[in-house]
Amino acid sequence: MVGATLLWSIAGVVTRQLDSAASFETTFWRSFFNAVALLVLLGAVRGFGALGRSLQRGGGILWLSGGCWAVMFTAFMLALTMTTVANVLVTMALAPLLTALIARVALGQRLPARTWAAIVVAGVGIGWMYAHELGAAGTGAWAGIAIAFGVPLAAAINWTTIQKSSRGSGDLLPAVLIGAVLSSAVTLWPAWPLRASMHDIGLLALLGVAQLAVPCLIAVAAARRLAAPEAALLSLLEVVFGVTWTWLFASEVPSRDVLVGGALVVGALVANEALALRRRAGVVAAT
Repeated sequence: MVGATLLWSIAGVVTRQLDSAASFETTFWRSFFNAVALLVLLGAVRGFGALGRSLQRGGGILWLSGGCWAVMFTAFMLALTMTTVANVLVTMALAPLLTALIARVALGQRLPARTWAAIVVAGVGIGWMYAHELGAAGTGAWAGIAIAFGVPLAAAINWTTIQKSSRGSGDLLPAVLIGAVLSSAVTLWPAWPLRASMHDIGLLALLGVAQLAVPCLIAVAAARRLAAPEAALLSLLEVVFGVTWTWLFASEVPSRDVLVGGALVVGALVANEALALRRRAGVVAAT
């Protein structure tokens, strides 16, 4: 899951290198290349016949997950073109809390105190990091933030759906492909005519393959072995990694507030996972 967030985190810094591609066109090309890469990867691993059967037999839960991925793919890129990367990431930080609440209702999961505490501390850290960004946001930026809210909401539903599927025999890896196809389909018309330069298309192809296809498959596999709120909590590392990318490749030296907030996020994650491992080790020893 940590590896997936590392790959996800390059979206902001790569998007800022685009020359002229508009919002819907950037979303279309990224989702298009994501769909192509997923088709090749899943076809090679599963076989195209088995992939087709999974899509046919997946049922409503597969398509629900696919719809969630489509919302996440589309809302994220649209929001990035309307407001700052920081505003988008801080909005996405709502995912653990939303996931915990939805998982509590849908799955009846009782969260340990350590997870609730980690969610609170991580949320405080994210708020600390980007409070000045939100305070300076204009009307257009707030519209982008509103669209970005679709990402944590869809993510919360998706993590819970994946967790519910893991209790049975459901296979939700093809849902990522469904999401990519839906996202590219719904953004093609508003993106037409396509005017992106070859430079931009190359960068968007990188995002579609390395920033979406590969880490999303990793995340689905990891989420089947993690509690839904824990998966969402680990996804907060995307925020910290995103700041690091801009520090290294865009010469944006993080402020004291960013360093303090990042320390709170990482500290919450480390404490939560360390306590979880300690508890599991105690259960194994007792058994």
